[in-house]
Formats: sequence, C-alpha cells, structure tokens
Amino acid sequence: MGGIGIWQLIIILVIVLLLFGTKHLKNLGGDLGSAIKGFKGAMKEEDEKPETKTDDQQSVEDDSAENNKKD
Repeated sequence: MGGIGIWQLIIILVIVLLLFGTKHLKNLGGDLGSAIKGFKGAMKEEDEKPETKTDDQQSVEDDSAENNKKD
C-alpha cells in the first residue's frame, strides 16, 4: 500500500502511448539522449580545461613575489 505497483506503471505507459504515439516518444527520447550526451561532454571539457588566473590573482602573486625579493 502506498507504493506504485507494476499494474499502475503499465496503465500509465499505455495512457502515455495513446496520447503521444510511439513516433513522438521515439523523437523525444532521442532528443533527451543527445541533450544528456552534450551536457556530459561539456562537463568533461570543463574538467579538462586548465584554470586561468584572473588579473586580481596575478597581481597578488606579483606583489608577493616582489615582497619576497625585498626580504
């Protein structure tokens, strides 16, 4: 009780098939799959890209390097 059983899932699947049709669901599934593939590719590309330093970070490093030279 309270959970969704196999018969409820089958009824939902039949209703969805009647409303949208198999061709429309196939296209929708393909679009969703390509979107997920693109997202994963973008995440992998972001992980591989080296971090670039901002101007603020570069100026702080330059200042600390100059202070170390003075000492």
